[in-house]
Amino acid sequence: MRILLTNDDGINAPGFAVLEEIARTLSDDIWVCAPSEEQSGAGHSLTLNEPVRLRKHGERRYAVTGTPTDSVMLALRTVLKDAKPDLILSGVNRGANLGDDITYSGTVSAAMEGALAGIRSIALSQVLNREAEHEAFSAAREWGAKVLRPLLDLDFAERTLVNVNFPPKAADAVKGIRVVRQGFHDYSRGSVVEGRDPRGLKYYWFGLHAIEHTPDHGTDLEAIADGYISVTPLRPELTHESSLGTLSERFA
Repeated sequence: MRILLTNDDGINAPGFAVLEEIARTLSDDIWVCAPSEEQSGAGHSLTLNEPVRLRKHGERRYAVTGTPTDSVMLALRTVLKDAKPDLILSGVNRGANLGDDITYSGTVSAAMEGALAGIRSIALSQVLNREAEHEAFSAAREWGAKVLRPLLDLDFAERTLVNVNFPPKAADAVKGIRVVRQGFHDYSRGSVVEGRDPRGLKYYWFGLHAIEHTPDHGTDLEAIADGYISVTPLRPELTHESSLGTLSERFA
């Protein structure tokens, strides 16, 4: 089984090393094509206004001077154009990709690009415990292969991916795995912090404080809050079906 690894934290990120450990328990045909620098929050963006460079860092190991989506596209269209991967793994992200956060996530978007290309794709993220940074990826390292193995021979629905989040707990404290739907954050309470740089010019910094939310039953937010690994099938199709009739009547 050929596996392509990518992420949005950059090719040298600690979580990416964890992903490589996990992948090598599943196959010895591992390929890497990831951003050369951190691209958190890049979403499903492409680099269009400047050239993107592909740099080889070793056998089957490449870095891209662009976004996670750039990395997957270049891997599929250049590095592996004659031998496509059977599986794409994106992560392990340093931080959660839960609820609405997935729309911003480069980690999830890299897996989405793989899904659009017809390849089984899975995003993995480690929710952080700020008080236990020394064991930040404990749950992902020990549970990663256990989550992935049941998915390896599963036929994913067309144009879908799977989003996995590990709770901020030591591996032996994880309660298990839950298959759940995507939750919802209350972004109306999000923060923007204003400051001034050394030259006295004003700047703004986003996302410095946690977003408040009340986990609905059966969601990824609830699963993580309860100490479980969340597994959520996603699709890029965003049409709100029940509004089609109402809008059609307005434009009749």
